[in-house]
Amino acid sequence: MESFEYILQDKEGIHARPAGIVVKAAKEFKSDITMENKGKTVNCKGIFAVMSLAAKCGEKIVITANGTDEKEAIKAVSAAIKENL
Repeated sequence: MESFEYILQDKEGIHARPAGIVVKAAKEFKSDITMENKGKTVNCKGIFAVMSLAAKCGEKIVITANGTDEKEAIKAVSAAIKENL
């Protein structure tokens, strides 16, 4: 299992455009990928799930990948998050 923690920098928090980019990156991998915020964990491969976190600027999200390509998945998803959130 690999994980990545990030403090949201986007003043709007998680919203549709960057959430879509992160979900698209996550869907490229076989591993189970989740996103957690304030005790709620969702599947990172579903845009409505990611949006349901309603994470705001300054809040911490934790991405976890578990599977055969978890290292590559964390690398790609964390890059998408850093560039867009």
